[in-house]
Amino acid sequence: MYNSFFKLHSSPFGTSPDPRFLYMMPHTREALACLEYGISARKGFTVLTGEVGTGKTTLLKRALASFNNRRISTAFVFNPRLEVLDFLEFVLADFGIQPANRTKSGMLLQLNRWLIERFRMEETCVVVIDEAQNLSWELLEEIRLLTNLETSSEKLLQIVLSGQPELEEKLRHPSVRQLRQRIALWCRTQPLTENQTHAYVAERLRLAGATRPIFTGDALNLIYRYSHGIPRVINLLCEHSLIVAYVEQVQEVSAELVEGVASELELETQPFLISPVAIGGSGRGNFGETSGLMTAFEGDTKGRQDR
Repeated sequence: MYNSFFKLHSSPFGTSPDPRFLYMMPHTREALACLEYGISARKGFTVLTGEVGTGKTTLLKRALASFNNRRISTAFVFNPRLEVLDFLEFVLADFGIQPANRTKSGMLLQLNRWLIERFRMEETCVVVIDEAQNLSWELLEEIRLLTNLETSSEKLLQIVLSGQPELEEKLRHPSVRQLRQRIALWCRTQPLTENQTHAYVAERLRLAGATRPIFTGDALNLIYRYSHGIPRVINLLCEHSLIVAYVEQVQEVSAELVEGVASELELETQPFLISPVAIGGSGRGNFGETSGLMTAFEGDTKGRQDR
């Protein structure tokens, strides 16, 4: 609607996780490198965590897209609230395998044979589980057991668990300590700083075809204030601000316009950034204090258990 008015060739602030618009900040590059390495080096388990709206799904899609020129098969589980049989059936179907019978043993045997064939063809097979904090304890254990599908030297199946900070809390539970000990790599997303928010908006506009600044500096400051650096909320504010600017036929988005949009969206009253758990045992659970970037644990079981 507003694209031609602002001379854009695409919408810069869509809510879908489009990897084309992934803004590469230092912590983003680090997390992306972690995901790509974990998959390509056949590390077995990789975990990606981050606050709601910080771009985890976009990062996952970008990581998987980086393997386009290599042999890779992917099953992407976007709804983890499944029973064990449903989960196995979904994974097989996403890999393009028609289950011969709907029993756990039958589907596991079928998956194992298929993975061995792919390994002989030097193909990497990945199961990505989004919103993994919602996995049941039973399904978490079944997923751990999937990493027993291996050769004498390498894992046949790479598993990426992606979720909100509650996933880290869940993985600290004693009942899943065996799974936790198998996690080779951890990576995290985090909110943007104020300067990063300015750069993020400018970069998305550039990728959409903008040849001039559209938001004033004061407007961007307000966007950071209301979004707290959460990319999803930044997109929401920017999208609605551009729509209002188009309706009012103004070429520049002012602070007053952003203020009005934020008021309409009731962003001041929404506690969307408060996390119920502290990250990494730091005692800091708020949006502005998400803990570090990527942490890799390879061959250090004690270090993994203590996190």
